[in-house]
Amino acid sequence: MDLRKLKTLIDLVSDSNVSELEITEAEGTVRIVKAQPQPIVHYAQMPAQGPMQYAQYAAPQAAAPAAGPAAPALEPAAAPAVEGHVVKSPMVGTFYRSSSPGAAPFVEVGDTVKVGQTLCIIEAMKILNEIECDKDGVIKAVLGENGQAVEYGQALFVIA
Repeated sequence: MDLRKLKTLIDLVSDSNVSELEITEAEGTVRIVKAQPQPIVHYAQMPAQGPMQYAQYAAPQAAAPAAGPAAPALEPAAAPAVEGHVVKSPMVGTFYRSSSPGAAPFVEVGDTVKVGQTLCIIEAMKILNEIECDKDGVIKAVLGENGQAVEYGQALFVIA
């Protein structure tokens, strides 16, 4: 493999969220793995109290949020307030209600839907995946926000 091509691949992996890349060509196989950052360990001197004079402390993972006005608690596993069949996200990605930014949403609250009808699009790894209805009924709630990230298993729609 050409050295310039190899350097370009290494730069692409280091600048992206990709943690591992493997490419096979006629000359052989190249595997690039991004190193994971090692945890930082701090040592603090404690007052002498017997044989143990030093204590090991791991670096804090995240600072505690500052107490401020009305920070709403997020509950991703909370059940929807509307009763009915819940359509969940089959993957992690970005939720879109329509096929393009200017187009009308695939479905609105109150629309009657049939099995196989497109409800939304989830973009994952630059691929647009149409999410289809798996139950006949009426849309009672749209729980996903257009353009926002969704998790696997996250409730997107409620159908009654």
